[in-house]
Amino acid sequence: MSAANTDERLTISVEEAGRLLGLSRPGAYRAAKRGDIPTIRIGRRLLVSRAALLAMLDAAPEH
Repeated sequence: MSAANTDERLTISVEEAGRLLGLSRPGAYRAAKRGDIPTIRIGRRLLVSRAALLAMLDAAPEH
């Protein structure tokens, strides 16, 4: 697994998740703090599980 290929990583940063969702960096961290973006903490790093993010989006009601 190549760390350079984002598609292969199991987790992404809060910033990356925010970019994918169209959020600014501060907006992504605010959403993570509220629990709107599912996060896991590994040591000092706050990460977003790709699977949890996709599951959250799949479960979201469409407007």
